[in-house]
Amino acid sequence: MSRYPSRVQIVDVGPRDGLQNEKQPVPAAVKIALVARLEAAGLRRIEATSFVSPRWVPQMADAAEVMTGIVRRDDVVYSVLVPNLRGFESALPHRPDEIVVFGAASEAFSQKNINCSIAESIERFAPVVEAARAAGIHVRGAISCSVGCPYEGDIPPARVELVARLMKAIGVQHVGVADTIGVGTPIKTQRALEAALRHYSIDDVSGHYHDTYGQALANTLAALELGVWQFDASVAGLGGCPYAKGATGNVATEDVVYLLHGMGIETGIDLDRLIDAGVYISDHLGRPTQSRVAKAILNQRVG
Repeated sequence: MSRYPSRVQIVDVGPRDGLQNEKQPVPAAVKIALVARLEAAGLRRIEATSFVSPRWVPQMADAAEVMTGIVRRDDVVYSVLVPNLRGFESALPHRPDEIVVFGAASEAFSQKNINCSIAESIERFAPVVEAARAAGIHVRGAISCSVGCPYEGDIPPARVELVARLMKAIGVQHVGVADTIGVGTPIKTQRALEAALRHYSIDDVSGHYHDTYGQALANTLAALELGVWQFDASVAGLGGCPYAKGATGNVATEDVVYLLHGMGIETGIDLDRLIDAGVYISDHLGRPTQSRVAKAILNQRVG
């Protein structure tokens, strides 16, 4: 066990990445209550919302209301995703602790997602990163499609290294290496992470895995073997990707926590309270939680 980190930090992306593609409107009050429940469960890093055009992502049209309504805790880092300088300027009055910018390791995905090339996407984010850092706001970057793309297929690690290098050059302080469509397997996952680690330290790289092919926990373990100790996950397995047909949600935070606790790795998270948070949002959406761990424990509670 000595090769694994003794403690792991999880960013719950459920309130933003998890809910952004829901067709039915989720009221701001529900999102605010979800954030509060995640905090009560011990989450100390939460991706709360995104300041994007409501025309493109209607579910996030209430970003300002959500950020205003959250009862902020000093020990919690609240992140928001911003797609451009306009989004950052909208977010700034709400004092995010961190902003998230994103770039793809796939040219085709970049064009489909944000209508520009990889290089152009980085150029767009350069003034955003500069403004955020000038304001004392931490900047995290997400490298999507790091192992596979719905349009290009397998993505070579060299492409991940390119995006990591470009992000580093414009001042992005941390990169998440994301398997956006969930096609990754452990060795591919490690190669993608190793590519990012050529430009970032182990303390500034995280993993973000979708469970489309049931590989997310295996990929998490593969990342742990490299010493990665920061991961994104989504309560109740919320989320998908509108640009990746059939891609299921992010790995459930409950499932990752169960894995880590079973390995003796600390998270600071109360699994039972986390399950309750997942039930809260799942009930609102009118469907069962997607977390296998939550389903098993909920069945035990009934029994």
